[in-house]
Amino acid sequence: MSDSPAARLQQLFEGHRLTPTQRRIAHSMVRRAADVPFLSSVELAELAGVSQPSVTRFAVALGFDGYPALRRHLREVAPAESEETGDGLNEYQQAVQAEIENLRHLSDLLADPSPVERAGRLLAASRPLPALGLRAASSQARGFAYFAGKVHPDVRLLDEGGSMLADRIDSARRAGASVLLCFALPRHPKEVVEALAYAQSAGLTVVTVADSAFAPVAAHSDLLIPAAVGTGLAYDTACAPMLLGRVLLEALCDDLPDAQARLEEFDGRAAARGLFVE
Repeated sequence: MSDSPAARLQQLFEGHRLTPTQRRIAHSMVRRAADVPFLSSVELAELAGVSQPSVTRFAVALGFDGYPALRRHLREVAPAESEETGDGLNEYQQAVQAEIENLRHLSDLLADPSPVERAGRLLAASRPLPALGLRAASSQARGFAYFAGKVHPDVRLLDEGGSMLADRIDSARRAGASVLLCFALPRHPKEVVEALAYAQSAGLTVVTVADSAFAPVAAHSDLLIPAAVGTGLAYDTACAPMLLGRVLLEALCDDLPDAQARLEEFDGRAAARGLFVE
């Protein structure tokens, strides 16, 4: 299994029923996994936007006597200094190495393919299939919708927020949709959380790709599959969420019996039109 700081934190949190505030703390810790063992409870509270007593209660909820005991544990399990810590690498190389580590963690997660296989069955069965992604996540949703549209008869991209978002969710539900797929990345827009809550209230099953199992969208996701983002540059990097989106496409194709025929039909039309130069 991956021994990255984020992976160790995910394992530490697994199996605990956390309150929304505690999920927020956990999410912040995963996002700053390498720094967390060296943060005070006040610093962690400021990072998560919660009170210092909330951090203490969070540590107790995980089975520790308090935050100092949790921090000692994190320091004890931190890996020894090695070349992988980034020594001697410039900031761009460190960002690439961090993304490689995120991909390793995703690979470990996919050792159990059942969540992705379940997602594939749900997505394939939904007619239409709405795919939601706003702001930073819009490119993930658009990429998924582009490729899924080649094999799925009715994919509806939802990449614009505002008051019409609920209308488009209603429209998809009335047309027969049973599932909404969401790509949710930091910074998590409030309207995405609200849209998922609305989708669930409308009877849709929500399948979410998010940067963490403790992301703000978790409370309104029926099936959440995490894929970490890189935070070493001025803007987050999302190689793992993009790859997970392609994995979901594969699972979708596996559950659409006519997927291969549709792809071949598209290729035939593309060749007849001279669509590509290759």
